[in-house]
Amino acid sequence: MKNSPFKIFILDDDVWYSELLEYHLSLNPDYELKKFHSAKDFFAHLHEQPDVVTVDYSLPDKNGGEVLKMLKERAPETQVIIISGQEDIATAVNLLKQGAYDYIVKDEDTPERLWNTINKIRETASLREEINYLREEISQKYDFSNIIIGNSPAIKKVFSLMGKGVKNNITVSINGETGTGKELVAKAIHYNSLRKKQPYVAVNVAAIPRELIESELFGHEKGAFTGATARRIGKFEEANKGTIFLDEIGELDISLQAKLLRVLQEREITRVGGNTVVSVDVRIIVATHKNLAEEVRKGTFREDLYYRLLGLPINLPPLRERGSDILVLARHFMDAFAKENGMPRKSLSPAAQEKLLSYSFPGNVRELRALVELAIVLADEDVVQEHDINFSITNNDKDLLAKELSLKAYTTKIIQYFLDKYDHNVLLVADKLDIGKSTIYRMIQNNELRIK
Repeated sequence: MKNSPFKIFILDDDVWYSELLEYHLSLNPDYELKKFHSAKDFFAHLHEQPDVVTVDYSLPDKNGGEVLKMLKERAPETQVIIISGQEDIATAVNLLKQGAYDYIVKDEDTPERLWNTINKIRETASLREEINYLREEISQKYDFSNIIIGNSPAIKKVFSLMGKGVKNNITVSINGETGTGKELVAKAIHYNSLRKKQPYVAVNVAAIPRELIESELFGHEKGAFTGATARRIGKFEEANKGTIFLDEIGELDISLQAKLLRVLQEREITRVGGNTVVSVDVRIIVATHKNLAEEVRKGTFREDLYYRLLGLPINLPPLRERGSDILVLARHFMDAFAKENGMPRKSLSPAAQEKLLSYSFPGNVRELRALVELAIVLADEDVVQEHDINFSITNNDKDLLAKELSLKAYTTKIIQYFLDKYDHNVLLVADKLDIGKSTIYRMIQNNELRIK
């Protein structure tokens, strides 16, 4: 962030008064001050980029309004404080409308008012600078090469498509198995796009109960339904000017798909229980583990919405199809874990590498990370051996049948396994196992299943 002095230029043809202001402001050692007695001399030094300029309204060569206009054209980021010997409300209002930060009348309180005004300007500038710094940090964090590690042809294709997606506002649809990094891709596209300084709002459609999803997306008015005690802004309004990421879009109830389609077509929403139409300017990114084209054929997903959302399709390959990227990722996770925990870096033995390459990784990148982090902890030497990699930790159904349990116990273990695997997403697990979600909810209520 910025470490240079805070520059203040004083433009006043009254030498004594400008020295008074300079003395008062110099009590803050962080301020760098310069005085000018004519507009011509001042503009000759404008390239020094002052943060604030105090301008006497009655100058010999230009009045304060003319100086303000020229400053806003040449240095729009510089804040201007007009100091005048006349208390003219009409002039003050006009100058504030033109972009002056403040209008101060010359009297015995002027130095103190000026001190307070400049403090406010500096505080605002510091906050803006901090926000810009954090945004830059986020942009670097979501640099493509930082979020998706690998050199396989499949990943290079993903990089290429992401690069095309950041240059415009086309809708992006991301498809991939659980654990392949769909939301990371969405964030990377947003934070490298022209909208990176605007909001990024993520919504997991599958995690929101059916009866609440409309209010969550579009908001509601006070009294719209029982419990609606105040107006609530929906996710689309929150994301205005930025990006909304709709994860697991394939889980959206068919009854709400028509409403979403209208929002995408008209770029406007109506809150639940309201009549006011609210325009929204949002970039849409969606993700799903499902084959939406197949869902269209089954009649569970609208064809017109499918084509509206298709946009730029990005298919994230499962880890088992990425070849040597498995080892590249493993080393990356091992180095990161060692650094975070103050441990020495460890390497993989040839046998450990072969073991990783021969595994199918049903949990994809997420599972690989868990495996290698545990392997580092288990390894006694600086080299992770084959026996340090324990697939049974992440694939605990391997010997399930050998335990000779009752059918009910097997059912419970199977459902619990998939709940843990898919982040306790009940709707997704119900779909995967082809059982009713009410069955899972009942088992949770009866403490037969654990959920976050």
